Amino acid sequence: MALNFKPNADRVVVEAAPAEEKTASGLYIPDTAKEKPQRGTVVAVGPGKYADLTGNLIPMSYKVGDQVFYGKYSGTELPIDGIEYLIMRESDILGIV
Repeated sequence: MALNFKPNADRVVVEAAPAEEKTASGLYIPDTAKEKPQRGTVVAVGPGKYADLTGNLIPMSYKVGDQVFYGKYSGTELPIDGIEYLIMRESDILGIV
């Protein structure tokens, strides 16, 4: 999906995976008890951050399409075209799946 938003510096835009609908044993989870997912897909990436000492551009470690894990309270919710995205720093991402 093409996103009409380009993040600055070392920012990454992530589309969160949907919350679990039922438990492993088959019980359905009500909306009030669902936890925020900590996994998502990278949909936009900034150009990278400039090093403080040298001024060289440090490229991003992630690219569009990567499946990533991020911290539970990471990012800021950003509604674009009716879809909720999270925008966070590259360092808020824990790793690639």
